[in-house]
Amino acid sequence: MSSSRDLFAASGEVVVPLAERLRPKSVEEVVGQKQLLGEGRPLWVALRSGKPHSMILWGPPGVGKTTLARLMATAFNAEFIAISAVLAGVKEIREAVERAKLTRDQFGRATIMFVDEVHRFNKSQQDAFLPHVESGLLTFIGATTENPSFEVNGALLSRAQVYVLESLKPEDLDELAQRGFEAEKLDSTADARARIGEFADGDGRRTLNLVEQVAQAARVEGKRGVDVEFVNQVAQRAGRRFDKGGENYYDQISALHKSVRGSDPDASLYWLVRMLDGGVDPRYLARRMIRMASEDIGLADPRALDVAITAADVYERLGTPEGELALAECVVYLAVAAKSNAVYAAYNEAKAFVQQDGTRPVPLHIRNAPTRLMKNLGYGKDYRYAHDEAEGYAAGESYFPDGMERPTWYRPTDRGLEAKIREKLEHLRSLDENSKKLK
Repeated sequence: MSSSRDLFAASGEVVVPLAERLRPKSVEEVVGQKQLLGEGRPLWVALRSGKPHSMILWGPPGVGKTTLARLMATAFNAEFIAISAVLAGVKEIREAVERAKLTRDQFGRATIMFVDEVHRFNKSQQDAFLPHVESGLLTFIGATTENPSFEVNGALLSRAQVYVLESLKPEDLDELAQRGFEAEKLDSTADARARIGEFADGDGRRTLNLVEQVAQAARVEGKRGVDVEFVNQVAQRAGRRFDKGGENYYDQISALHKSVRGSDPDASLYWLVRMLDGGVDPRYLARRMIRMASEDIGLADPRALDVAITAADVYERLGTPEGELALAECVVYLAVAAKSNAVYAAYNEAKAFVQQDGTRPVPLHIRNAPTRLMKNLGYGKDYRYAHDEAEGYAAGESYFPDGMERPTWYRPTDRGLEAKIREKLEHLRSLDENSKKLK
């Protein structure tokens, strides 16, 4: 079934997508980003200064990065050249530079070079901009969904101001949806627009795409308006924004880990479900929880590691959705378990010591002696078999290399099982001290 709003209209003309038709033509039409565009705010000042400067616009998809770059070109009466780092390379950069030179020499106009997804350019491609930015030939505007600190070369980053754009708020999405339905000449209820906002998850472009999708379906059915039930029927719910290779991914993993470490079961469940809802591989979450059990719980509750491993195994057996309940059970257990990073800290200290220390020989008395030659060389001589000693402990015995001062890397806490471990170690150290006095 087709409609007059198909890609090609009856006249043969291409129908421009709603999001493009409603792209703001002035700063006043921009929805959201008041922290940058409000009176006296950084981009408000920049747009009225008459002097463009290089910048990087960092934010999630659909929040207006391309729109802002276009508006700046208009405000500064500059040539606008847009390239995508997904499709372009050094050749396209050179061609754009030549075009900028021609624009300057023939028309005396400046050029704004907009690079979408600049984080996808490698170092040499990013470096290709530098001399032209420094000479003033180009005003560079890069757009990225990734943290510029990690994805943009330091040299380019030092020459560009970073502006952080935020996901659009519910009221911003409502305003966009209302504009969209008005453009489509359809009435809409507040609940219908709110539902579209939920589906869009802070993405303005997705909001308008959903409005257009709903409007097309409404025209086919001869409707003059839409309500929330109709939106639910039409809109195919996309998962919430969750870039598996980007900043958002690692931020949410960090939030999950810190919620478990902070012993908050509800927050732990929230981030677990958010990540599952966003499409993360549950097996990865299971592996992360095994790590949490080792790093943040350790010997305060050794059962935590068993719970995590069992949850991972259950998920492998049942899959989604049944196996996800085992992951939920695990994350709650980890959150409420006694916490200790004593083993984690001890391991790191021992690792750091070994990396900077020399290779010390194993003391003869704790070497194995499976042959007569080894026994004749003194391997295993004077070794004290702990099981034959009082309390099953060879008080005063050293198991470190000769000449090495005894470290104290493992310092158990007074929480959970480690409280008892701490008591035992203190008792054993007292036996060591007594044995020294007897000598």
